[in-house]
Amino acid sequence: MSDATHATHATHAADTRLPAGFDERAIGEISDALNPLLADVFALYLKTKNFHWHMLGSHFRDYHLMLDEQGAQIFAIADDIAERVRKIGGTTLRSIGDVARRQRIDDNDATHLSPEAMLSELRHDNLQLAAFMLAAHEVCERHRDVATASLIENWIDEAQRRAWFLAEASR
Repeated sequence: MSDATHATHATHAADTRLPAGFDERAIGEISDALNPLLADVFALYLKTKNFHWHMLGSHFRDYHLMLDEQGAQIFAIADDIAERVRKIGGTTLRSIGDVARRQRIDDNDATHLSPEAMLSELRHDNLQLAAFMLAAHEVCERHRDVATASLIENWIDEAQRRAWFLAEASR
């Protein structure tokens, strides 16, 4: 094989290893920003469903339905995050233990919470998730990953909207 053919073959092999064209440093840093975000999404999803399942009180129906809708919205982005990590050439979460090690959103195993406490905690968690998303967005911008940054912008808006609904519902 000539040197030119070998160089072309080597470039093609490198392109195959790095499917989105990012170098290994970018893949690592973007993956390191997205994987904890994915863990947080799973943690917030489960907490939202927990509160949905255990809601009580005079506004039960409204809160129950709102939390069900919010849980579905949160869960919907999980696959997008994991697939984005894979698209750029990274690896993503593999287990519940992996989620537990990486999550930054606190669990809540309390057996008796008022509806107001549930809504307040979820509002805080959604704002925290939006802040984590903004930090991940900055990593993506640094590596010119506009596709991931664009997705994150929509997710930030959704998290802020959830926080707004939770704040308004608890007035």
